[in-house]
Amino acid sequence: MAPPSTRRPGFSRRAQYGLFLGYVVAVAGILFALLMLAVAALDPTGFGAIKGAALDATHPVTAGGRGVARFFGGIGEGVANYVMAGSQNAELKRRLAADRRRLIQAGATELENRRLKALLKLEETSGDAVAVTRIVGSSFDSPRRLATLSAGTASGVRAGQPVRAPDGLIGRIIETGRWASRVLLVSDAASNVPVRLVRDGTPAIATGRGDGTIDLKTLEVGKNPFRRGDVLVTSGVGGVYPPNVPVAVVAAVSGDRTVAKPLADPARVDFAMVLPVYQAAAEAPLSPQTQQALEGAGQ
Repeated sequence: MAPPSTRRPGFSRRAQYGLFLGYVVAVAGILFALLMLAVAALDPTGFGAIKGAALDATHPVTAGGRGVARFFGGIGEGVANYVMAGSQNAELKRRLAADRRRLIQAGATELENRRLKALLKLEETSGDAVAVTRIVGSSFDSPRRLATLSAGTASGVRAGQPVRAPDGLIGRIIETGRWASRVLLVSDAASNVPVRLVRDGTPAIATGRGDGTIDLKTLEVGKNPFRRGDVLVTSGVGGVYPPNVPVAVVAAVSGDRTVAKPLADPARVDFAMVLPVYQAAAEAPLSPQTQQALEGAGQ
């Protein structure tokens, strides 16, 4: 019978060495911890220096680990951003469309506010106006320069009545219906409006050219008195048009010829005011002959 082996079954020498080394490390760790505790209790300053040295020694490792973590974190974030790019792009497009709609709505609101302010200004200055109505159409490239109003005889509109906008004179009524009327614009070739120069009161006649502009002709022979940028208003001479309504601004001066542009553009105006035909009041007393004639007519 063979003698029993001195080696323990299932336990190698390498395992024994590993176990022994583990014990040694554990005992060394305990001794080191006890040493640190003793140093901390007996010499706090020295213990602080030891901690600082340990911090300096571990800083490169900590920084390197942090850099590695940031690197892999950046890779993950980049992959996530790439995967989410489609949905983010769609969301940005939706936000852009919503912002565009809000901008359009804000612009429309601002335009409506300007229109309402112009209408309010027009109503404040209307006085004995026949009607304040909407411009529903105007000609652009036609040889005749006409506009259409959404008010007719039912509103008291009659042929010959002047029409103005907040910016100035538009023209006069030439045709009427029950619910609509047609306006001859001041830029039409058949339009003639007595005007005067605001700067010095020079009288003139504003005649339409049929192309959206106006010719100015003075009533006096001599040097052309107009300058570029001069403003002209109605003079009230001859009736029909009340005085001091803005008409046009001088756009070009060439020798004896002066071209002006109407201040009120029906294509850009929503509302207009129909005025009664202007009749100038007599400012001087009647002559004895006229007074006798009136008295004789009354008898």
